[in-house]
Amino acid sequence: MTAMNNDDQFESIWSKEIPVKEQMSIFKRLMGFVKYFKFEMGIAVVGAFLVSVINMLLPFGLQYFLDHFLIKQTATVQIILFAGALYAFGSLLKAILQFIYQYFFSLGSEKSLESVRRALYKKLHILGMRYFDQHPAGSIVSRVTNDTMTLSNFLTVLSTVVISVFSVGSALVAMFSTNVTAGWLMLAFLPILLFIIWLYSRKSSKLYRNYRERLSRINTNLNESIEGVSLIQQFKQENRMTGEFEDENGGLMSTRFNMIRVNSLLLSPLTSMLYSLALAVSLMYFGFPLQKTFVPAGVVYAFSQYISQFFNPISTMMDQMTLFQDGIVAGKRIFRILDDTEYEPKQDAQKGLTINEGKIEFKHVSFSYDGKNEILHDINFTVNPGETLGIVGHTGSGKSSIINVMMRFYEFYKGQILIDGIDIKKYPKEELRKKLGLVLQEPFMFYGDINSNIRLYNNKITDDQIKEAAKTVQADQFIEKMPGKYHAKVIEGGGELSQGERQLISFARTLVTDPKVLVLDEATANVDTETETMIQRGLKTLRKGRTTLAIAHRLSTIADADQIIVLDKGRIIEKGTHERLLAKKGYYYDLYTLQNNKNK
Repeated sequence: MTAMNNDDQFESIWSKEIPVKEQMSIFKRLMGFVKYFKFEMGIAVVGAFLVSVINMLLPFGLQYFLDHFLIKQTATVQIILFAGALYAFGSLLKAILQFIYQYFFSLGSEKSLESVRRALYKKLHILGMRYFDQHPAGSIVSRVTNDTMTLSNFLTVLSTVVISVFSVGSALVAMFSTNVTAGWLMLAFLPILLFIIWLYSRKSSKLYRNYRERLSRINTNLNESIEGVSLIQQFKQENRMTGEFEDENGGLMSTRFNMIRVNSLLLSPLTSMLYSLALAVSLMYFGFPLQKTFVPAGVVYAFSQYISQFFNPISTMMDQMTLFQDGIVAGKRIFRILDDTEYEPKQDAQKGLTINEGKIEFKHVSFSYDGKNEILHDINFTVNPGETLGIVGHTGSGKSSIINVMMRFYEFYKGQILIDGIDIKKYPKEELRKKLGLVLQEPFMFYGDINSNIRLYNNKITDDQIKEAAKTVQADQFIEKMPGKYHAKVIEGGGELSQGERQLISFARTLVTDPKVLVLDEATANVDTETETMIQRGLKTLRKGRTTLAIAHRLSTIADADQIIVLDKGRIIEKGTHERLLAKKGYYYDLYTLQNNKNK
């Protein structure tokens, strides 16, 4: 029942058509990326214009040859050869110009696509963490890959539109020059064609919108299935996941069938029928018995060619309307990211400010993820330079939220956070990232080697510094045993490394940047006792001369902290050293006693 409701909601949101006015607005914005490549597009447009002129002149030349030489039987061998050579030269010149404009259109399109993808990727890296909390990774990946790739085809439609406009325009000029009445008869078909284009854009936009979103949902499903494959197999969820994928895939296929039906009805078959009707009308007009004068065969031939030049580009353009609609929908999805205002917290940065001591102060800080439900309530504490603050509490008490607001991943709306007596918002972001070192509970390993995962492509860090950092946190003990040592390959996610080994590399990664403030978010929660002992030895060295904030799952790891705060429902309910908190026999005492009893 829930799945049905979700699907109904999906249909109601994503099956709506995109108004023509909005489509034109999206098209205009997409053209904003094209304008940066005016040179390529300018050459392409000139080439397309010259091709349309040649298309108009070639039938006119044949008409003149037929009516003035061939029918009158005055054509000599020299005239025939000259006419043939002239037509061949025109066709060759047309082919060269077609190559030029198609090449430069494609070149401009690819550069524009690269520009869109770069802008999208850059925007993703300035969006706040809240955006990624609210959007599945698979959906984001779909927009960066599938949707931008769709724009590559969409931008080729631009060349078709330009060529079609020139061809239709030149064909109309030629038809009116040949016969005004017949020209008006052909022009009467233009409103019918425009109506078909308008009708198609209305009917197809909602289908392509539905298709794009269903494709995004499939990517999300696939991404979750790959990332959680071990969990899926462990709990025997293969059938359920397969069923969900089949439902999504079936919905996508159904949408594709609907698109095929609309395309089959409103595109080539309809325009081909109108072309045949227009040709029949012109032949009837020229052959009508009431014509006062005989219509030369060359005129009939030339006019039929002009009709072909009038309808063929429109037919081609209609065939590519599928790419246009697909591109419009893809563009709308891409602009939803580019227009998103969920930025990372802004800094009122003052140049030259540096963090030298590492004193941390929270003054009446309150915070909410959604702006409605407070997660942190009036948080106050001070950590002096070189001291260690332990942060404990049950799941959901707000421990990680303190780290999130201090690291400026999220914006807090009440209170003040000071570092060395200066508001944290006044420091340049680069200074904060340089002086605040964060080690997470789930360290992420990039594809590459041990060296690059510690250095993170910071060329200012030397190999000797990497080895020293690894030695300090005890990571060298397993790195030296690996084939290739510091150049040992690391697969995506570090799957060949144990949890403890990944955590030790994460410690080395943080230490090598020499941060002034060390932030540990349950960094030893998921490692075995032996590895934790190694990490604790490394931490003692790592914490020397640094201010440390440590979220602790195992309370024994922060027993030597200078200060411990205990959180409950976003409030600090206890504060003091390990010994004093135990002496109070309050919430901290209960947690500590409970853990010790479990370990016995």
